[in-house]
Amino acid sequence: MDRRILRALQISGRISNADLAEQVHLSPSSCHRRVQRLETDGYIRGYVGLLDERKLDLPTTVFVEITLSGQSEEVLDAFETAVKRVPDVLECHLMAGTADYLLKVVARDTEDFARIHRLYLSRLPHVTQMHSSFSLKTVSRTTALPV
Repeated sequence: MDRRILRALQISGRISNADLAEQVHLSPSSCHRRVQRLETDGYIRGYVGLLDERKLDLPTTVFVEITLSGQSEEVLDAFETAVKRVPDVLECHLMAGTADYLLKVVARDTEDFARIHRLYLSRLPHVTQMHSSFSLKTVSRTTALPV
């Protein structure tokens, strides 16, 4: 039952409790208690509005592979602290493989990415290599986890 609730909320986080209860075949009060428990237990971290990057004039997605000068705790911490302050970075992942980090960056266009690179990315601490790949098309995207 909890998985049904989670699937429904991933599709529409603004669904009313009455509609959610009907959809998952529970009474409204039972459904409300379950949702509250899922929130309290941390299964539901929050509710957000998903924005359209094109309408906000941010249609360009760039994936940036970052290689650092080392793997010490100090180097990793300094990089992670600094990258969290870059407003155009949507995601930052510590990687296993050839790159140390993979960033997902949004920009208006290539000129805007050049600005982001010049003002922020080139100033990140301990970076020895940076490779940028521009996304030509988003084929598939979801925020829904397979529950």
